[in-house]
Amino acid sequence: MEKRLPLDQVPTPAYVIDLPALRRNGERLRDVAERSGAHILLAQKAFSSYSVYPELAKYISGTTASGYFEARLGYEEMGRPFGKETHVYAPAFTTEDMDKLLPICDHIIFNSLAQWKVHRDRAFSYAETNAQAPSFGLRFNPEYSEIETDIYNPCVKGSRLGILREDLDQALALDKSILDGISGLHFHTHCEQGFGPLSRTIKVIEEKFGDLLMQPQIKWLNLGGGHHITKDDYDREGLISEVNRLSEKYNVTVYLEPGEAVAIDAGYLIGSVLDIVENGIKIAILDVSAACHMPDVLEMPYRPPLKDSFEAEEKPYTYRLAGNTCLAGDVIGDYSFEAPLQVGSRLYFTDMAMYTMVKNNTFNGMPLPSIWVLDDDGSCTLFKDFGYEDFKERL
Repeated sequence: MEKRLPLDQVPTPAYVIDLPALRRNGERLRDVAERSGAHILLAQKAFSSYSVYPELAKYISGTTASGYFEARLGYEEMGRPFGKETHVYAPAFTTEDMDKLLPICDHIIFNSLAQWKVHRDRAFSYAETNAQAPSFGLRFNPEYSEIETDIYNPCVKGSRLGILREDLDQALALDKSILDGISGLHFHTHCEQGFGPLSRTIKVIEEKFGDLLMQPQIKWLNLGGGHHITKDDYDREGLISEVNRLSEKYNVTVYLEPGEAVAIDAGYLIGSVLDIVENGIKIAILDVSAACHMPDVLEMPYRPPLKDSFEAEEKPYTYRLAGNTCLAGDVIGDYSFEAPLQVGSRLYFTDMAMYTMVKNNTFNGMPLPSIWVLDDDGSCTLFKDFGYEDFKERL
C-alpha cells in the first residue's frame, strides 16, 4: 500500500523531493529549449532520483551520465520509456563499458585522443551494423574557467579532464584522420555560475576551437553543466540569444547539461534533534550528518540553508548543529533561532535535492534517509526506505 503522510509527519531522517519546485525548474528549462533550440539534459551526477523522471521527461531532452551505471539508469527510466536522449562521458571507458554503452547511448564523449583510439574500431564496427548507433564526441579543455575552488575546476593546471588544443594539433600533425568519426565537441568549465562566465568562456572556445566548429562533420556543441539557468537572477534571455547565435554561425545543435538547475531549491533533508550538549557553545546532535547525508557541506565547504533559522548570534538561541558520527568534524554549521531547540525538534535543511542522495554513505553504520516526494497538495509519498540490509549489502 502506498504510504502518504503530511510533510510534518514524515519520519526522520528523510529526503523530501519537492515536485512542484521541480516542475517550476522544468518549465524554465523547457522555455529556454523551445526558444533557443538547445537540447537540455539532466546531469545525473547531481540528481538521479528516478522516481520523478516521468515528470522531468515533460520538460527536458534526456539525461547525461558519468559512466555505465548512470547511463543505464537514464536509458531505462527516461530514454527508453519516454523516447529521450541518453548521453555519457567519463575520463576513461573499459572495453566492457563500451560494449554495454553502444546499444543504449545517443552520444558517447571521450576524454582523450588515446581513449578515442582505443575504442574507435569498436565504435565504427557497431555503427556499420546498427542504424541507431551513437554519435561520438571529444571533450576539450579550453584552459579557461572562472571557478574559484580548484577541486571543482576542470581547467586547473594539471587537470586530467579534456584535450588541450596544442595536444590536438600535435596529434593531427601525425595522423590527419584522428578526428574521423567525431561529430561533436564537449566543454565543461562551470560550477554554480550565471550567464556571464559562460559568455566569456564561449569567446575563448571560439578563439581556440572555432576552426573545428566550422568543419562540416561537427554537428553538435555541448557546453556541459554548472549553469544556474533556473535561478531567478540568471540571464536566460542572454543564454537564448547566445545559443541561437552559435547554432546559426556553426550549423550545430547546442547541448546544455545542468544538474543543479534541474533540482535547485527542490528538496529538503529533514532531521531531528537527538541530544543537546555544551562545550563553550550549545551543540545539537542530529540524526542527519554532514559527512553521511550531505557531504558537500564538508567538501566545498558550505553552510546549508535551514528553514526558520538565522546567522549565529543573530537571534537569542545559537546552536552548533552536528551529526551523530564519531567524526569530530561532522559539523553542519552554527545557527540561531528565535526559540530554544529541544530533543525531538524537527529541522528542515533546504536545497537538498542535489548532490545529496547521489553522494550519501553509511559511514559508522549511519542509516540512509528515506526518500519521499512532496506533491502539490502538501502530502508526501514514500518512494524508498532503507534499513540494516542496505548497510550490510554495500559491504
